[in-house]
Amino acid sequence: MRKLLLTGAAIAALGLPAHAADLALVLGNSDYQRIDDLRSGTALTDSEAKLQTAGFSVLIEDDADAAEIRSRFRDFVTRAPEAERLVVALSGRFVHSDGETWYLPVDARDTSLPEAVSEALPLSAVMTVLAAHPGRAVLLLGAADDEGNGQGLTQPGIGTLDIPQGVTVLRGSPKDVASLMSGNLTEPGASLMQSAQSEDLRASGYMPRDFILVTDPSGKKPAPVKTPEADPSAPYWDMARSEDTITAYQLYLDRYPNGTNAAQAKQRIQQLRDEPQRQAKATEEALNLSRDQKREVQQNLTILKFDPKGVDGIFGPGSRGAIARWQKANGFDDTSYLTRAQLTALSAQGEKRAAELKAEAEARQAKIDQEDRAYWEQTGKAGDEAGLRAYLKKYPDGLFAELAQERLDKIEADRRDEAQSADRADWDVARKADTIASYRDYLASRSDPAFKAEAEARIAELQQQNQQSDAMDAAAAKEAALNLPGVAKSLVEQRLAQMGLKPGKVDGVFDKDTRRAIRRYQTAGGLEATGYLDQATVAQLLAGAIGAR
Repeated sequence: MRKLLLTGAAIAALGLPAHAADLALVLGNSDYQRIDDLRSGTALTDSEAKLQTAGFSVLIEDDADAAEIRSRFRDFVTRAPEAERLVVALSGRFVHSDGETWYLPVDARDTSLPEAVSEALPLSAVMTVLAAHPGRAVLLLGAADDEGNGQGLTQPGIGTLDIPQGVTVLRGSPKDVASLMSGNLTEPGASLMQSAQSEDLRASGYMPRDFILVTDPSGKKPAPVKTPEADPSAPYWDMARSEDTITAYQLYLDRYPNGTNAAQAKQRIQQLRDEPQRQAKATEEALNLSRDQKREVQQNLTILKFDPKGVDGIFGPGSRGAIARWQKANGFDDTSYLTRAQLTALSAQGEKRAAELKAEAEARQAKIDQEDRAYWEQTGKAGDEAGLRAYLKKYPDGLFAELAQERLDKIEADRRDEAQSADRADWDVARKADTIASYRDYLASRSDPAFKAEAEARIAELQQQNQQSDAMDAAAAKEAALNLPGVAKSLVEQRLAQMGLKPGKVDGVFDKDTRRAIRRYQTAGGLEATGYLDQATVAQLLAGAIGAR
């Protein structure tokens, strides 16, 4: 292994330029003892003389082990504060983690994180030294393109570098770095950026086009390079990087929306937002929810007033939005994905609310029934036609609606028997047409028609239906949009029958008895009494039924 440290006296003895206020650290590793050798490695020895001629004190090692790297770097750190210009060249194998990159010594046992931390040279330490010389510090990195596979928490190669302000970083293959160092790096008057480009090196950090490392052919110290103007957003960016939170990065963007690091801040905010989302999604997927369980989630969300836009067992945008709103309202992170604990909490809230709704409906129905019975006592119970019609007008779906209609039918039948055949025939024609016009024609057909009361009552019913037709059409459309299968309709009828609401035959077909039962349920439940199902009615009606099934 070759070691060389040139002091100012040695430079003078060699007849080199008198100033030695520039410093270079050159480490080139290729012959590794326990990991694969660097097949494309090239020694950096040829660059030594050129750096000396340009006025640099050179600290150089070929195939340096950990102890030698530490020794050379310690010398570099000690002498750097007195130097005008700094050049560091590292060629060999590198490994990196999310936040650090290390330069490996030739005696590295492996490429693991413990080995890197304990034995390798961290580039953050190199950057710290170079940061004290803004506009006058160059870091050259020659990394192999055959790095192989990662080991645990480390990956081969150079990771993302946190480059201090005013530091120039040139990256490429070991061969290209060696070519630049032995060629135009210290050529007087040569543009560093053009020289790097000609060697296929990638530049980052401080990259002015007119950056010339050596300007005087005699070797005299070049005029100091103007230090870049301070970036006013730098302290805020440093704070954001230190805290590494969405809030910190957003504060930076609020103050410097077009700042130097605005794009990085936005990218990191998105990454931080995505990380919990991905984890939350994986957590819910691990629950392996069935479609019925998802329906129950949607049902609970609905009765808790977090509308999922459907109870179909499919978690689309509507369901995800409802879950997120529920999570936020209950103090959870609004990821829109459920955990087992949240699923339990939602189920408990849903069951509690279902019980409350049931109790509220029962209390409301008891009050309605009490008023219904009292009105029946005052009107229809006596059995006269006027009283029966008054009762049906107020309570068309009431407790005694069927009985009142039966009695009116009997009154009509008796009247038919008493009516003259011509009157009866005209009435039959009107009933068959069942329109407002047909009943008015019947009433105009004679001075005292036998079925006057029935005709007037039916005209009133039809007029009310016409007024409500648009609302009924909308209600019917809502029910159709639910696209309920026959088994769900049968379940609705079963629930209505269990509540004593008389939906008729349980066959999945909604007839007039079913519509009346639905209206009765909606009235008791404080819902719009249309006789047609909507999402709120279904969720409230079937609360607990899916899980029970």
